[in-house]
Amino acid sequence: MAAITPTSMSGPGVRTLAETTLSASDTLAFDPGVTGSILVLRNPTGGALSPVITGSTASAAIPVSGYGNVSAAGGYAVGSIPAGQARVIPLDTIARYLDGIVTITGGTGLVAAFLK
Repeated sequence: MAAITPTSMSGPGVRTLAETTLSASDTLAFDPGVTGSILVLRNPTGGALSPVITGSTASAAIPVSGYGNVSAAGGYAVGSIPAGQARVIPLDTIARYLDGIVTITGGTGLVAAFLK
């Protein structure tokens, strides 16, 4: 289990992008107090991959007006990322899935870049 290295976006100028090749289960240090964090998942492998992002204490009962309760406990399914493609995830938009220790599974071989 590897920790995904963040790239700080504070301050002016060019940055060196930190990339992490994912294994079977990797951690992400999401801080809900830092707005604008972005996770990029790029698939350089030969086949499609479908990662899931899960917070260890994500709630199983999140009230959604007009809908009822929704569970974030099973994690956020990113969906299939075909070979040679990438997905960009603004983490603020899925923050309820990211409570506790955040792990990414199902993405062995993906290259992650975490911008914060």
